[in-house]
Amino acid sequence: MLGFSKVPVFCVTVYKDLTIEIQRMWKVKTRVIPVIIGATGTISKSTRKYISNIPGNHEVKELKKTAILGTAHILRKVLT
Repeated sequence: MLGFSKVPVFCVTVYKDLTIEIQRMWKVKTRVIPVIIGATGTISKSTRKYISNIPGNHEVKELKKTAILGTAHILRKVLT
C-alpha cells in the first residue's frame, strides 16, 4: 500500500499512457492533475495546489463533502 503522500506521483505515472493517447487522438495538450480525496474526506497536503490548477472555482470543502456523501451512498447500498 502506498503512503498517502506518494499517491499523486503514482497517479501521474499510471495515467501517462492515457495522456499520450489523448494527445495523439485529439491533437490537444494534456496533463494529469492528481486530486485524490479519501473516502472519509482526507486530502494530501498538496491537494489545494493541484486544485488551483483546474480551471473554474472549486472549493476543497465541497469536494470533501462529495466524497463523504459518495461513501455513505455505497455503504447504504451494501448494508441494506
